Amino acid sequence: MNIIDELKWRGAINQTSDEEGLRELTDKKSIGLYCGIDPTGDSMHIGHLIPFMILKRFQLAGHKPVIVIGGATGSIGDPSGKKSERVLQTMDQVHHNQEALRGQMVKLFGEDQFRLVNNYDWLSKLSLLDFLRDYGKLFNVKTMLNKEVVASRLEVGISFTEFTYQILQSIDYLTLYREQDVQLQIGGGDQWGNITAGLDLIRRVEGPETPVFALTIPLLLKADGTKFGKSEGGNVWLDPEKTTPYEFYQFWLNQDDNDVVKFLKYFTFLDEDEINDLAEQVKKEPWKRAAQRRLAEEVTKFVHGDAALKQAEKITQALFSGDVKELSADEIEQGFKAFPSVETTGATQNIVDFLADSGIEKSRRQAREDVTNGAITINGDKQSSVDADVDPKSMFDGKFVIVRRGKKRYFLARVSD
Repeated sequence: MNIIDELKWRGAINQTSDEEGLRELTDKKSIGLYCGIDPTGDSMHIGHLIPFMILKRFQLAGHKPVIVIGGATGSIGDPSGKKSERVLQTMDQVHHNQEALRGQMVKLFGEDQFRLVNNYDWLSKLSLLDFLRDYGKLFNVKTMLNKEVVASRLEVGISFTEFTYQILQSIDYLTLYREQDVQLQIGGGDQWGNITAGLDLIRRVEGPETPVFALTIPLLLKADGTKFGKSEGGNVWLDPEKTTPYEFYQFWLNQDDNDVVKFLKYFTFLDEDEINDLAEQVKKEPWKRAAQRRLAEEVTKFVHGDAALKQAEKITQALFSGDVKELSADEIEQGFKAFPSVETTGATQNIVDFLADSGIEKSRRQAREDVTNGAITINGDKQSSVDADVDPKSMFDGKFVIVRRGKKRYFLARVSD
């Protein structure tokens, strides 16, 4: 299957400048293509991941992807998708963020299969006069004003700095066309104006028949019409310090039946036959959630690796079964992040006192009743004697006590020094 046809089957194309021309070109040769990201933060979230997975698909089809870290454009601010002016970051912030993003890109894609560049390397060398004479003369203000990214901001106002962003991104495309043989730029749907400005610049400079192309990806919506990409805690980050691998795994595992097949097409490299088979399982045996498990496995492994996936699955199984004894302190930190947390001392206590003093039970009377009825489990062991003691230092490196009340109600007691 041609890469363009595969992307259409996956529902991953919003607009193309010349679909047939691009299909013919990708049939004839291995093309260079690029996608950029500005270092506005020190981690990507899963929404950022979509265009870069498109780059990966091109790479697997034998093409030559380039990733651009916007060290220069990130210091200016892209008006795309914004209703008001961005707050400029300090150059120290930009540098910190670009190094963090570079590390994520290398972890995800490696350095052998992708070329990773920084537009600061060429844009920072432009003088103001060169910018105005060599490029400013080639952009018509009326055309720039009609671009959706600018037109949507005219009522509230847009600075000259953000107004010129599309010129800088166009220079990126021209530079990569000349130096890296790049003929295609990929971006989100809100990047169409910026990308087509790059096409116009290249054709003015290199000739009107220059074979360069634009492709954008649709805004990903869930079946209920809401925007994809957020959990109850906000963005789902690729940085494991911001969103743990267990939380990341659970996000995908909990996707709705109405969305899971779409996400399998977008976020995994599974082929059409396997995805169609999983789609049938969703229809016939939705309670087994086979498609969700496969989605969670594939995306977690891609972003965090095999070891993190196995750890996320281990935590998931332990919480489902209640057998938490084999979890490490790190795994408990990940798995119990969303559960109620209380504080306890490191001193050994009678179980009734421990439950009441920590606030897990409202009173000693309630604590005695729940223990007697077998409703309390401490660190995976059911307790039924009100004379039992709890030693907070006995397990999990002396950092935690895990209490389960009933079948599903977990509490994490953090042991203070």
